[in-house]
Amino acid sequence: MCAIVIVPLVKPSRAAATGQTDGAGVQPPAPTRSNEARLEEAIGLARAIDLTIAEGLLVPVNQPRPATLLGTGKIAEIGALLDEHNAGLVIVDHPLTPVQQRNLEKEWNAKVIDRTGLILEIFGRRASTKEGSLQVELAHLNYQKGRLVRSWTHLERQRGGAGFMGGPGETQIEADRRLLQERIVRLERELEQVVRTRQLHRAKRRKVPHPIVALVGYTNAGKSTLFNRITGAGVLAEDMLFATLDPTLRRMKLPHGRTVILSDTVGFISNLPTHLVAAFRATLEEVLEADLILHVRDMADPDNGAQASDVLRILSDLGIGEKEGAERIIEVWNKIDRLEPERHDAILQKAASRANVIPVSAISGEGVDRLMAVISERLSGVLTETTVIIPADKQALISWAYENAVVDGREDREDGSVSLDVRLTERQAMELERKLGNDRKRDKEDWER
Repeated sequence: MCAIVIVPLVKPSRAAATGQTDGAGVQPPAPTRSNEARLEEAIGLARAIDLTIAEGLLVPVNQPRPATLLGTGKIAEIGALLDEHNAGLVIVDHPLTPVQQRNLEKEWNAKVIDRTGLILEIFGRRASTKEGSLQVELAHLNYQKGRLVRSWTHLERQRGGAGFMGGPGETQIEADRRLLQERIVRLERELEQVVRTRQLHRAKRRKVPHPIVALVGYTNAGKSTLFNRITGAGVLAEDMLFATLDPTLRRMKLPHGRTVILSDTVGFISNLPTHLVAAFRATLEEVLEADLILHVRDMADPDNGAQASDVLRILSDLGIGEKEGAERIIEVWNKIDRLEPERHDAILQKAASRANVIPVSAISGEGVDRLMAVISERLSGVLTETTVIIPADKQALISWAYENAVVDGREDREDGSVSLDVRLTERQAMELERKLGNDRKRDKEDWER
């Protein structure tokens, strides 16, 4: 389908004065990136669902109109472009009220969708699991709940009661809203079951204490490519906004031999609709549970600073504050292979002077070994060398030692016990002692009794 993309340049203060919201009653955040970058991103979002873009326009809006957002002259100009290109769709990269959307469709005789509707369309196409489909459908129904007024011409009619005393009955729009609300309730119940299932999976993972490392970042920052590079997985990775939607988890070995779980999450984006964040909270909770968060940034994008701010804002909304984030987040400066030599060297020097910053190229592999070493160091802590004797009746602890510590030597003894030379953290040493029954505190209590 042929489409025209427009980015209204509305001053935040003016937007607030006219009551522009994202459909959930929340004011959209002020733009923090260049207008050209906003237009490029909007066009990229449209191309993510295989639309042909006839025109991309930056449209200054000095006085937003409550009925149409745009002025009459600009509406006429865009209408002429629609006729010229025979386009049947207009994408407005700005929140539209139901009334504005309906009026613009009448003026242009074309389908009109705003930024929220476009993101929902992309998510609907990308969702490949049952959980993802449920989350997208719930967000879509909540978005449509206030927009039934524009959906069908028959909504004006009323259905009569069973008898002549029954009155006019409920209008078709009321019936549709009731059915829609019932569907929302059913979806919420199904998602509650998804949340419970995820909690069970997390509980099982805690029993086998593999640390969790979560990849987060702005959409198209290269998370999936980096995920494939360090795990060898075959996750879809394309130069496309929201190429992947459903979270993926894989086990991987760190340089010291420790096993961790790596989680690839959905990409973030500016002005992400509030009800979309709510619908995907079950998925995003994987980030909350992570022991370490890798914030992947596209350093080849001139607006990567603004994108990083958007990601940190969403993490803050999820409950990961600035202080906690400083302890758990490693910034991964990706796509350095796309930089000019001077810029490349400057990035390396800047990263060297900052803690918790690792420059990498997920394509060429540059810096990935350093990243893996830092992950291992952050998760392992200070390793100490020791020798442990595992008795014959606790042979299952041998596999635990190989999975959670670095085993440098092994001696199988005649009495069936095994001597292991290991390197492990203080926490791991305490856990191993507990499993062996050598908990000193418990021994002390037994001795005192």
